[in-house]
Amino acid sequence: MATLVRHVMTEEPKTLSASMSAADAAAIMANFDIGSILVVGDRNELAGIVTDRDIVIRVVAKRDDPLQVTLSDIATRLTVEVSPDTELADASKMMADHKVRRLPVTKNGDLVGIVSLGDVALALASKRTVGETLEEVSTSESTASRNDGPDQGTPDRVMASREVPPHA
Repeated sequence: MATLVRHVMTEEPKTLSASMSAADAAAIMANFDIGSILVVGDRNELAGIVTDRDIVIRVVAKRDDPLQVTLSDIATRLTVEVSPDTELADASKMMADHKVRRLPVTKNGDLVGIVSLGDVALALASKRTVGETLEEVSTSESTASRNDGPDQGTPDRVMASREVPPHA
């Protein structure tokens, strides 16, 4: 039997209104030891996600006042979500294809959970699949190596030092 998103998702994820502040989100994250908050709009519709990294990069690094920055200002708009009945392998592929580490889980338009790359890593039997997903999610032009040096691998000079010299 295939593992479904419902088997590994976090139920009842924390949400905040888009009008709440980055400081509010940071406090909820710290209080519940979580790394993301789902953002909901005026009609309680899913509007985006804010991660701890978003707060650091989009607020703190710019030296903006976290009490003045609203979640609607910094939220990443959601482009993909999954059903609780989605197979975990399919959810993993969606994460890789969309380069996201978290997917909201909805049923009949209602938010019922969230599944993270960590959930996938713990649930999938194949560590190789998890590694490939992590690599695909994490790779971007900004993270690609800009080093024009030798290809990855063991350099010839290291291999030469491992050779046993002939006995004289």
